[in-house]
Amino acid sequence: MGDPNVLEMVQEEERRVSGEVDCIYETNEDQSSRESSYLISEEPRSLKRYNLFLKRRIMFKKDEQSKDSIFFRDGIRKIDFVLSYVDDMKKEAELKAERRKEFEQNLRKTGLELETEDKRNSEDGKTYFVKIHAPWEVLITYAEVLGIKMPIKESDIPRADKIPFSYMLGPLKLPRNVKHPHPEYFTAQFTRHRQELFLIEDESSFFPSSARNRIVYYILSRCPFGVEDGKKRFGIERLLNSNTYSSAFPLHDGQYWKPSEPSNPANERYILHQNWARLSYFYKEQPFHLIKDYYGEKIGIYFVFLGFYTEMLFFAAVVGLACFIYGLLSMRDSSSSTEICDPNIGGQIIMCPLCDHVCDFWRLNSTCLASKVSHLFDNESTVFFAIFMGIWVTLFLEFWKQRQARLEYEWDLVDFEEEQQQLQLRPEFEAMCTHRKMNTVTKEMEPHMPLCNRIPWYFLSGATVTLWMSLVIACMVAVIVYRLSVFATFASFVESEASLKHVKSFLTPQITTSLTGSCLNFIVILILNFFYEKISAWITKMELPRTYQEYESSLTLKMFLFQFVNYYSSCFYVAFFKGKIVGYPGRYTYLFHVWRSEECDPGGCLIELTTQLTIIMTGKQVFGNVKEAIYPLVLNWWRRRKARTNSEKLYSRWEQDHDLETFGSLGLFYEYLETVIQFGFVTLFVASFPLAPLLALLNNIIEIRVDAWKLTTQYRRPVAAKAHSIGVWQDILYGMAVLSVATNAFIVAFTSDMIPRLVYYYAYSTNSIEPLKGYVNDSLSTFLIADFPNNTVPSEKRDFTTCRYRDYRNPPDHDEKYFHNMKYWHVLAAKMTFIIVMEHIVFLIKFLLAWMIPDVPKDVVERIKREKLMTVKILHDFELNKLKENLKMNSDDFAKHVLIQENKAQLAQSTV
Repeated sequence: MGDPNVLEMVQEEERRVSGEVDCIYETNEDQSSRESSYLISEEPRSLKRYNLFLKRRIMFKKDEQSKDSIFFRDGIRKIDFVLSYVDDMKKEAELKAERRKEFEQNLRKTGLELETEDKRNSEDGKTYFVKIHAPWEVLITYAEVLGIKMPIKESDIPRADKIPFSYMLGPLKLPRNVKHPHPEYFTAQFTRHRQELFLIEDESSFFPSSARNRIVYYILSRCPFGVEDGKKRFGIERLLNSNTYSSAFPLHDGQYWKPSEPSNPANERYILHQNWARLSYFYKEQPFHLIKDYYGEKIGIYFVFLGFYTEMLFFAAVVGLACFIYGLLSMRDSSSSTEICDPNIGGQIIMCPLCDHVCDFWRLNSTCLASKVSHLFDNESTVFFAIFMGIWVTLFLEFWKQRQARLEYEWDLVDFEEEQQQLQLRPEFEAMCTHRKMNTVTKEMEPHMPLCNRIPWYFLSGATVTLWMSLVIACMVAVIVYRLSVFATFASFVESEASLKHVKSFLTPQITTSLTGSCLNFIVILILNFFYEKISAWITKMELPRTYQEYESSLTLKMFLFQFVNYYSSCFYVAFFKGKIVGYPGRYTYLFHVWRSEECDPGGCLIELTTQLTIIMTGKQVFGNVKEAIYPLVLNWWRRRKARTNSEKLYSRWEQDHDLETFGSLGLFYEYLETVIQFGFVTLFVASFPLAPLLALLNNIIEIRVDAWKLTTQYRRPVAAKAHSIGVWQDILYGMAVLSVATNAFIVAFTSDMIPRLVYYYAYSTNSIEPLKGYVNDSLSTFLIADFPNNTVPSEKRDFTTCRYRDYRNPPDHDEKYFHNMKYWHVLAAKMTFIIVMEHIVFLIKFLLAWMIPDVPKDVVERIKREKLMTVKILHDFELNKLKENLKMNSDDFAKHVLIQENKAQLAQSTV
């Protein structure tokens, strides 16, 4: 059983090396109650701890510690959280030291164990580290407070992993022990008074590391550190804001490039890096359960969403690619581009000048290449793909609701309540509040900010957002002015330079200005985005949101509104405004009475919208991935380079994590924002660019691995948090899905050339063999050159008297010359009819699908019912057995008592 003297010696050694163990169960009643759980009250448990201690002490010494150690100096207690601070030489140094002292004393009173590393042992010689360990009693107490669900029995419900043709997906699968590191269990909310009910094999590994650091952070966020200005101050966030502590973070499990020692717990960080955070695993599924156990449900559900969105993009990408291939194969059969490129048709059509003064008349066949490229994206499949994407969006959102419901069941989030950290009052709010109000729920007085004090900041916030959105519009107008100016300059330059005659066929003024304008617009978008991020964060703080949840919701609204206008305004302009209000020769409309409004190519503006969308979408994705990969890498390298000044000292595990970049409370916010903006590109303008889902798919495959890599290798471990959904982003996705139906219908109707071709095909064509023959000539109106105002066209003599322009207007010899003719009204009526019919068809299919697809799959409903039934049964059986044992114990005691009394009576009689 073990020598008691040896056990006593072990206890004494433990107390000596820790220095602070006696504070574990310290109470305010009596100093003698410091006798901790190390006292031998139960021999088998003492022997077990004795053996564990000897085993660990073989590998650890007090001063010779492994640089990868995740334990206290005794090699037994695991580090759950780390605080760091630097001596402050300013006048507030004493105040900060007093705060730290009070805070750490109160942490010890809650049961947490602390161990401080002196700055002389740190690599930079300046930073103190406070290591925190949560012992078993603290974990079980706060697990009950937080309502953490823990396993009570292995589930008898088989996993729903079987899918048709799953054997074909073998190369995409992860090893079973990585995909499902633990069996499925029936779970119940943990309670310390029913510990026997739960499957506790090893106290040190019963709670996953994410639950441990979540419990510690819960204590840190509520621990008081003194009274200032008559108010009780508490919480680690306030101490971080005042620089009392410089950082607070959970510790990673170990190095990401090597596994843990055999005697230590499994290094989940290494497992994640090997099976998830490598680009070579881009084709593999993600280990969602392992991500959830390591980073918490909130980060886990983001990667589930990103993975599901990427899977659904595969189907959209395949259909989009098929539409693109159809356009490529049918390019030679396009009657429009054939007529434009024909020297006898397009070569004989003289077009009116595209700008005043410097632009000359031009022949239609000079846009031959542009017309062929335009057919790739503007063909019969465009309508089909627009309708398909409207249905795809509905299926994506409905199936995501099902995936989310399944996830809630698998991750025990069915009875989820909002995370307490999100509902906690922000320190900035408390600091600025001078009023207090009774909380109707807690019945306690808490800080209150009257509405009249907030209104000025709300007005300032609204005005700031409006101003910046107006600035975006102004920048877009500036880009339009640039395009108009460059167009005229480039057109005259190309005409005057004989050496450029060879490139005139493919580098036309329209294509050149479209490409350069799109690139300039993208640069402006990045610059505006950079500054607005800073301003929106500042203005949201000035609004003084009450809770972290309110802060995030307010910032989400501001950032999304701005990003929506910033990224999509130029696409909306090209799709719905460019070329729609240009007027006609002789009576053009002018921007600021100086620059003539932009015209579309004779084949329509769809190819320009495609160019704009491709440059902005691709540029944003490439820039975002490079920034996400390079920025933390360079920053961490520089921080380590500055820190490594004393190479002979131990570069410990907590110092290595301290030198990593901070993920931050808004880290996921920007990831979601990036994904939602991409979703807008894929849905809002997809009729103009069927390859958009393919580009998004390729980007997301890389994005998942880049995000995994930076989170696993370049960032400190975030504090685990719970979430049962993607929150407000789901409502934003629904709004964009509805808007996408309207935008794609308008793109097909007004930006594409599809409807005018169909009107000509069914109403005006006289050729039964080639119905679209003659469409190009029919879509161009005639203008008499003599009717041009003075000095608006070159004055050279010509052998033609008329020119053509894209519109449906009466000819010069008509009584109502240059007024819209009947074809214009036929085409307009057809466009409006198409929009109404397409929207109604798509919305009808959307509503039918939403009605037919249940939010929660039937098998998940049955599993939830089964688990609730089994949980109630297990709890009932447990309580019944406990009651029987108590009754049996009471009856045995009563029988013993009666027997003792009888023996006493017999003894008395015999004595007499």
